[in-house]
Amino acid sequence: MSGAAFRPSALALALAASLLVGGCASLGGGAAPAHEPVQIRPEAPPDYDFLVGRQFELDGQLDEASAAYERALAKDPDSAYLQRRLAELAARLGRYEEALAHAEQAHRIDPGDRPTRLFLGTLYRVRRDAAAAEGVLREPGGEPFDDDAAILLFSIYIEGDRLPEALVLAEWLVKTDPDGVRGYLALAGVHEKMGHGAQAERALRRALDVQPGNLSVYGALARLLHERGDRKREIAVYEEVLKLHPSHHATLVALSDAQLAEGQRDRAIATLEKILRAHPDDLRSVLRLGFLEYEADHYAKAVARFEKALAANPQQYEIAYYLGLVRVRAGDEVGAIAAFDRVPAEHERYAEARGQIAGILERRRDFAGAIAEVERARARAPSRPLDLYLATLRARAGDFDGAAAFLQGLLSESPGDDELLYNLGVLYGEQKRFDDSLRYMNLALEQNPDNASALNYLGYSWAEKGLNLDEAEEKIKRALELRPDDGFITDSLGWVYYMRARPLLERGNVKDGRALLRRAIHELEKAAQITGGDPVISEHLGDAYLLLPDKKRALEQYREAVRLEPRDGEQPDLRRKLEGLTRELESR
Repeated sequence: MSGAAFRPSALALALAASLLVGGCASLGGGAAPAHEPVQIRPEAPPDYDFLVGRQFELDGQLDEASAAYERALAKDPDSAYLQRRLAELAARLGRYEEALAHAEQAHRIDPGDRPTRLFLGTLYRVRRDAAAAEGVLREPGGEPFDDDAAILLFSIYIEGDRLPEALVLAEWLVKTDPDGVRGYLALAGVHEKMGHGAQAERALRRALDVQPGNLSVYGALARLLHERGDRKREIAVYEEVLKLHPSHHATLVALSDAQLAEGQRDRAIATLEKILRAHPDDLRSVLRLGFLEYEADHYAKAVARFEKALAANPQQYEIAYYLGLVRVRAGDEVGAIAAFDRVPAEHERYAEARGQIAGILERRRDFAGAIAEVERARARAPSRPLDLYLATLRARAGDFDGAAAFLQGLLSESPGDDELLYNLGVLYGEQKRFDDSLRYMNLALEQNPDNASALNYLGYSWAEKGLNLDEAEEKIKRALELRPDDGFITDSLGWVYYMRARPLLERGNVKDGRALLRRAIHELEKAAQITGGDPVISEHLGDAYLLLPDKKRALEQYREAVRLEPRDGEQPDLRRKLEGLTRELESR
């Protein structure tokens, strides 16, 4: 092609657009339809090959597009434009060395072309070649050739931790474009990286002076305050935005999250209700609001909210699952099973839903039904927790031998598995076969000395019998080191102190006995707080207060234990203690 190097003419671009609209329109000059083999025409001008390549590119056939552009380039090797198009296609195909070669050739042919310089700078950024990027993005005098080049260089400097140079560029951007916000955002970003939180905030406020109401700037300001842990001022930023944009969804959602993080439950609920008035299809906010009501024990409200959401979105099985959870807490087990039943087998919550139904059936002592539900869950999503639950259910159904054989079968597949050994120990313990139980616990600890559950089980078992109390305390303290926020291990420690205090007080050693008893009560109260309430822990507290003696508080704890529904087999004497202490106090 004679004359200037090829660039697509307005006519060529118009033809490309018409091809896009026409779908199977011919590619000019008698070419085949777009989805049939393309006729290669060596005698045709580069425009023809460009149009073929352009159509392939629009169709997503990038290798074919690249081949067509290569044919065009062979006819016009001095075309910087074709070199750049080939570079861009190669980059999209992940062929970065090829992309770089074409981009560098395009730059040699037309060193002043802005898009080529930016693209070449981007490729150098990918290669982490900062010096080469500076060579194409800066003018001979050292300044970036435009704002886009400065932003690209800024990113390179930030990624390379060259913060002073990034700061200089950000200040240059602010100076060259004082009415735009990109420079201020860059300035804030580098100040934040340098740990200059106040300067970063000032830069963002300057941006808002230039463009009041700019949501991207407000977003950066809120994120900055969030990262600094200044939740109160973060909330103030959201409230500032909402004065300008009262129903802005992302801001309302962020505000509710921040309010919850600050413990402002009532305000968060009000914000979520506002979201749903403006954006009734926001399922995330529906679920969040429902759970807040659930956590506040407003079960009827939570049930009504989830029911309404499910009626409007019957295929949203996640809502059905959560509705089941709320109905369980509300005491509507029949309704809960109906909700869980709506979760189909292909849904990710299916196994959990069947597990929840199993729990309901277990509480009804329908162990056969519970076992069937767990088997359904295991068939869909096998897991160790479901395996262990199945063994527990078999034992509770009276099939101890079957439960033990099931766990032994799993153990044969995973010899030395300390979790399975621990659960075998628990299984034997529930059958009052304590020698076997402790043997398995010791085997578990041989495999894993840091099995906190086994450490706690051994320690608590000894404490219950008043045996090896020093060693029991040692094992329970080690378990607490491993799981410091475990309320049940904390209860075990309190119970060890109680069991050590009791013989001292019975022998008349009031000073040492009371000191241990106070430690016991401290740990037991801490355990009750961590767990949120447990019948065994409440009974332990009652026993400790009775030994103090503080019979009034002991009675309160026994009543609390009964309210929390005592566990079968673990608390055989609770009601006797409650009735005896009640008669004693009432007779005074």
